[in-house]
Amino acid sequence: MFNLYHRLKQLVRPLREKQLVAAGKQKAKAALPNWAAIIASNEALWAESLSKAKEGPRVLMATAIGGHPQFTVLESALNVALTLRGAKVDTLLCNATMPGCQRAKIAGIKPPALADGKLKNVFCAGCMATGKTVFSVPGLDIFQMNEHISDDERARAHDISNSVAVGGIPGYTLDGLPIGEHALAGALRYYGVGDLSLEPEGEPVLRRYLESSLLTAFCITRLLRDRKYDVVVNNHGIYVPHGIVSAACRNQRVRTASWNLAYRKQCAIFSHSDTYHHTLMDEPTSDWENMAWSKDREAEIMNYLKSRRQGSRDWIWFNRDADDDMDRFAAKVGLDWSRPVIGMLTNVVWDAQLHYPANAFPGMVDWVMRTIAYFKGRPDLQLLIRVHPGELAPPGGSTVSRQPIAEEIRSTFPDIPKNVFIIGPESTVSTYAAMDRCDSVIIYGTKTGVELSSVGIPVIVGGEAWIRNKGMTMDASSADEYFRHLNTLPLGERMPQAVIERARKYAYHFFFRRMLPLPFLVPVPQSWPPFEVGIEKLDELLPDVHKGLDVICEGILNGSPFIYPAEELGIHDRQK
Repeated sequence: MFNLYHRLKQLVRPLREKQLVAAGKQKAKAALPNWAAIIASNEALWAESLSKAKEGPRVLMATAIGGHPQFTVLESALNVALTLRGAKVDTLLCNATMPGCQRAKIAGIKPPALADGKLKNVFCAGCMATGKTVFSVPGLDIFQMNEHISDDERARAHDISNSVAVGGIPGYTLDGLPIGEHALAGALRYYGVGDLSLEPEGEPVLRRYLESSLLTAFCITRLLRDRKYDVVVNNHGIYVPHGIVSAACRNQRVRTASWNLAYRKQCAIFSHSDTYHHTLMDEPTSDWENMAWSKDREAEIMNYLKSRRQGSRDWIWFNRDADDDMDRFAAKVGLDWSRPVIGMLTNVVWDAQLHYPANAFPGMVDWVMRTIAYFKGRPDLQLLIRVHPGELAPPGGSTVSRQPIAEEIRSTFPDIPKNVFIIGPESTVSTYAAMDRCDSVIIYGTKTGVELSSVGIPVIVGGEAWIRNKGMTMDASSADEYFRHLNTLPLGERMPQAVIERARKYAYHFFFRRMLPLPFLVPVPQSWPPFEVGIEKLDELLPDVHKGLDVICEGILNGSPFIYPAEELGIHDRQK
């Protein structure tokens, strides 16, 4: 039963969502690529490439969601670039097959459309039209999901999704595939929450995502069997449908490459075999710890990290025009900088809700509450919690968190401990300036741990942060281990210089080598996607033109590492 607090939240949400949709409609859209015109610049080259590709490696671009321009713009460019390198590339599109997907968000869909299985009546037409426009490349095939699912499979997906006990959905598997895990992640993303129990239509929405997961599994399994693909490319590698696509490929021992836009402008990040959310924690340290290092490399990464405080070189930022006056902030809230202050950085509750075997806690909310309870018993310390500004949606994004962590804290702790201070997501207080003044910082999954360790701030990791397992942070794989780390606080000193240098080498690897530069993705201010393909001639996608594109294509086709040799070639935006 909802208490009064949560009833008020339910009343406020519709207005918040309407405001977000209205704001989104005002955003300009970047131009979609016209591949027919680009190919016309060298029709002979294209015809020759198509002919050679017939016998080349078979690639499935498992886009599915054709109306997501953030991904389809680059994926369509990869289709062309891979064809020029001799690959036979097909594209998979949903064609309104899934009753729930990654692109669907409650802010833009009037309930109960998705819960009732009527998403295609209110949401899918524009998505289908965009996909058809972007991927209509002369000579390349487009497959529709509904053409590769039998009537019996549709009936089976419907029956299973309506019969599995709701409590069993998150752990539901089919033929070894984590169907329920990604269905739950998709439903949480749809709502922008970390817990469906407070959503009146949470269960039927979860069941529609379960149905979508099953339909995706049936479709991709059939395609892998019939078409014999060598490699499948998809964005994110999680949620619905891409998490299921990746899992099905692993099940059939078909290579995958999952990707997303990177944080730096004009860059993307790719990973083999699994979502980068997982692989970045487990990649071998040998990928970076022995690379050539110099004062110039160190200066490059430190200059970039400094730029992140204003976001001048990034697609998405949260700290622009921030207030660095920490003394004024402390006086306002009663924080005493003369006593030890421990920083704490939260994540957005709903984001990338996946299973991580090494997690010390079942989820981010539990981590926050147990940490506050710990500090309640440590009056010698002050805890400064910086709520992730992304709860209010990033610039260009459209997902406002419907489960704000500050509200969850106040619900659990009506009287917040006197030594606990909260900087809300709407605050202009600089995250960096605040953490600079802390003895140490506790994180769950934020990439900010990479930056903090690079300036010597000790970091304790309680969740799935990418800085884990790199030999520079205090990592916890159990709650007991986590609290043992907290028992050592305050530390009273910065990290040793040798560890700081190691952290800077990893930061260089993370931001400059794992983030692959694609200069032809031209930024377009105040638009979504935040870029367009700045290509006029087909020859611009040939090998040896853009090294970052070469790394991506070679990784997709040959399985080579998705690592850009920045220490040898330089940083394409070093002067920006």
